[in-house]
Amino acid sequence: MEHIGEQTIKFKNPPTILETSSIVGPKEAQGPMAKYFDQCIEDEFWGEKSWEKAESKFVKETVSTLISKSGISATDIEYCFAGDLLNQCISSSFGLRELNIPFFGVFGACSTFVESMCLGSVFVGSGAAKNVLCATSSHFCSAEKQFRFPLELGNQRPPTSQWTVTGSGAAILSASGEGPYITHITPGKIVDMGIKDANNMGAAMAPAALATLVTHFRDTGRKPSYYDAIITGDLGHIGKEILIELAETKGYNIKSNYNDCGVLMFDKETQDTHSGGSGCGCIGTIFSGYFFNQLKSRKMKRILLIATGALMNSTSTQQGESIPGIAHAISIEV
Repeated sequence: MEHIGEQTIKFKNPPTILETSSIVGPKEAQGPMAKYFDQCIEDEFWGEKSWEKAESKFVKETVSTLISKSGISATDIEYCFAGDLLNQCISSSFGLRELNIPFFGVFGACSTFVESMCLGSVFVGSGAAKNVLCATSSHFCSAEKQFRFPLELGNQRPPTSQWTVTGSGAAILSASGEGPYITHITPGKIVDMGIKDANNMGAAMAPAALATLVTHFRDTGRKPSYYDAIITGDLGHIGKEILIELAETKGYNIKSNYNDCGVLMFDKETQDTHSGGSGCGCIGTIFSGYFFNQLKSRKMKRILLIATGALMNSTSTQQGESIPGIAHAISIEV
């Protein structure tokens, strides 16, 4: 591995994304990406007694599907990196507690999936592991209950709000394989522009996405046109437009090849999700479903995946704190 520029790591032996899996809930199953997911569940509870238990089941079943698809045994996976949005990452730890693999609980809010892949790729790229598991999840009902208002209250959601994706995405990174490869990672810095509106995540996270985007291009010497697609995690419709405008002020035109998973997940006209999707499961499922498919089929050969996260909790919001943002990026090539 080689440290290049300000904060980017370049892999001399790039880890392979060996396989991915994704399971989503009923609203996601009605969206334009539905055919790319491994499984679509018809009920948010999925037979469990609570939304939190259901989210743990999403993680457990997604990872089980992943291991089955990969063709390798669970005993061949040396480390697991996983996290979610619930207090102390209980969806991941409860969902994976029977897996018997050394576990790193990771929290980067909605950036957790790519943060896990950053950490996992360093383990594989350094020779510390041959195979690692990266997983994440989110659930609309449990997230609303924790971060905003219980659904029973029936609060009206403003136009800037986003719909937390119910779903789980997972990937196995390996020292062997024919790609797609993680060639670079650009971990992000915390960026806080003073935004306090917990119903406007796109505006809060877009500056962090910009900082990581610009740093990646400067560190690598690449331009936006190098990539077939530049994909952010869950800025939604509002955050996407903000990032496009901010990037232009820095001299980068990303309009032609940029999109956001929160925009792709739902049909804005028919599904009433306001500014689009969000949550750890947003980029986790869209990448594990749609974009991994595009890379494996060679319809795309170079993707810059930038996951964004709002580093807040219910306590910080109640205390009037602003919302710090973070964005982690990985360059994936075939």
